Amino acid sequence: MDQEPRIRIALVGAAGRMGREVLKSLTPSSGFEIVCAVDRTCVGQNAQELAGPDAPDLVVEEKLGIALDRQPVDVLVDLSHHSAAAAHAMSSIKRGVSPVIGCTGLADTDMKEIRFQCEEAKVPGMYVPNFAIGAVLAMRFAKMAARWLPDAEIIEMHHDRKEDAPSGTALLTAEYINNGRTEEPTRKPRATIKVEGVRGGKVNEVHIHSIRLPGLLAHQEVLFGGPGEVLTIRHDSLDRSSFMQGVKLSARTVRTLSGFVVGLDKILFPA
Repeated sequence: MDQEPRIRIALVGAAGRMGREVLKSLTPSSGFEIVCAVDRTCVGQNAQELAGPDAPDLVVEEKLGIALDRQPVDVLVDLSHHSAAAAHAMSSIKRGVSPVIGCTGLADTDMKEIRFQCEEAKVPGMYVPNFAIGAVLAMRFAKMAARWLPDAEIIEMHHDRKEDAPSGTALLTAEYINNGRTEEPTRKPRATIKVEGVRGGKVNEVHIHSIRLPGLLAHQEVLFGGPGEVLTIRHDSLDRSSFMQGVKLSARTVRTLSGFVVGLDKILFPA
């Protein structure tokens, strides 16, 4: 019996912690072949030096365009930096390669342009703020809860090297809560603010509090309050392996989508 063809992956951000986890996880035995790895910080190193013997035997490159032109590629997995993600996506789309963007913090203008290019070129793509299946389920639960408990606040906690705040997951969660509400949240009295920012930022009438500390990885609590009760929905990623099932699912499915899709839930819960 013929085997299913492997999905050919171009990985950007190979030297980062997430990139190294992907190098170990997207293996031929799981239906993938990483055909090129790009990262400006470790050009010339072998991927196996970065991630161990399970990683592909290939040399890390500097230029994505050159790597994409050298061999056929199906999907770009971008785990680099939000400042470069839009350019990487454009480079892949014009070559017919579907981008899966996992770095958060992209500007709205970049998101609109990527969406336009995907639709114009008829090359599907994805922006995935969180690859953890549990985190996606928690966001779904938050949307369900908001129908009955419209008063909500989000506490998101990440490692101290995460630059963007609030996290993409928190922003998307606030959007889902707003979409799930059937009533307006309770109007609060005018607050006396003694320390600027103490109430966090507010998105869609949801306060978001961002914490950055060493020792954390990726954690989020959504608190809903009602008369005499509090509901807490919490998700914790304790290891970057928690993201790999979602990376695989995105890379395996993105070519079947239409246009530019935001969020792994569009795969887990298709309309």
